[in-house]
Amino acid sequence: MRHDPLPCADRVGRLHSGFPETDALLILSEKNIRYLTGFTGGDGALMAGPDWLKLLVDGRYVTQARAEARGVEVFEFRNRVDGIAAVVRERAIGEIGFESPAFTVEEYFKLQERLPEATLRPLPKDFEFLRAVKDESEIDRIREAARIAGEALAAVREMIRPGVREKEIALELEYRMRRDGAEQVSFETIVAAGANSALPHATPGRRAIADGDCVLIDYGAVCDGYHSDETCTFIVGRASERQREVYRLVLEAHDRAIRAIRAGVSCAEIDRIARLCLVEAGLGVLFSHGAGHGVGLDVHEAPRLAAGREEILRAGMVVTVEPGVYLPGVWGIRIEDTVLVTEEGCEILTRTSKDLTMI
Repeated sequence: MRHDPLPCADRVGRLHSGFPETDALLILSEKNIRYLTGFTGGDGALMAGPDWLKLLVDGRYVTQARAEARGVEVFEFRNRVDGIAAVVRERAIGEIGFESPAFTVEEYFKLQERLPEATLRPLPKDFEFLRAVKDESEIDRIREAARIAGEALAAVREMIRPGVREKEIALELEYRMRRDGAEQVSFETIVAAGANSALPHATPGRRAIADGDCVLIDYGAVCDGYHSDETCTFIVGRASERQREVYRLVLEAHDRAIRAIRAGVSCAEIDRIARLCLVEAGLGVLFSHGAGHGVGLDVHEAPRLAAGREEILRAGMVVTVEPGVYLPGVWGIRIEDTVLVTEEGCEILTRTSKDLTMI
C-alpha cells in the first residue's frame, strides 16, 4: 500500500493557523492522523504544538509509524490516555484543543482526571473542514478510484437481468473492484431491486430481479485511502411511463445541481436547486436526504450539500450530487456522480453515463 510521504508542512501549517488559541492540538481520528503525518495504522493519537509533532502509538504500530511518518517523533504507549497525559506533562502544556468527535466520553473524563491542571477544549466545528480542499495528489487518487469502480460496473452489467439475485451482483461488483486495483470498497455495496430500491440504504439480499424492476446500484472503490462514490439506476426490460418520467426529473435535478456547482456558491444553494426541481413536480417529499456530501479519505466528509448548510464551496473540494425519489413499496431512483469543484464550474470524476438505461 502506498502512503503519503509526509509530514506535510502546508497541511500542518494550516492546522495551526486555523486553530491557534491553544498550546497544543490533540488529533484522534485515524483519517486526520493519516492526512497530517502519513501514518496509516488503525490506532493512535497525534499531538501538535506550534513547532513540534508527536505521534503516539502502542507497540503494534511503532515500526510502521517510524517508517510511514518520517520526521515525526514517535512515542510508544501502553494506554492511550496515559500516553497523552505523559506528553502533556513532558511539554508542560496548559491548554489542549481536542478533536471531540473522535474522543469517547470515558477517555475525556479519564484524561481530565489525570491532568487536573490542564484545560481541555473541543476544537470548533470548522475543524471538520481541515481536509475539505484536496490537492492534486488527492484528486488523482479519487479519480483513479472512480475509474476502477466504473470499469467494474461496466463488467458486471450483463448480470443485471431477471432471476439474478441482488447479493450475487453486489459480490461480483466488489470482487471486480478489488481484483482490478481497489484496496477495498468504499462501503457495503448497495444493489436494490424493485421495492427494495425505494430504501435509500438498502442491503442487498436474496431478492431475484424481475422484469420491470428499477435496480439501484450505489458503490465505490478506495485507491490509496481515497474513496469514490457513484449511484446508477437501471430499468430491467421496458420502463413504464411513470419510471421514465421520474427518471427524467431526477436526472434534471442532478444536472441542474451540477451546472450550478462552482467555487463561491453555498452548499445550501446546491441542495435548493436540486430539490426545487423535484418540488415543482410534486415529488419533493419523496427526496428524503441531502443533495450530496464531501468525499476523500472518508466516503462521507465535509462539506455537506444540504438545507441550512451555508458553507461556501471552494475550488478543490470534491462532492457528490445525488438526488433521489423513493416511492415506498414500489421502487426508487437515485442518480449520483462525484465532482471536483473548480473556479468556473466542476469536473465530473465518476465515469458511468447517467442517461436512462434499459437492460
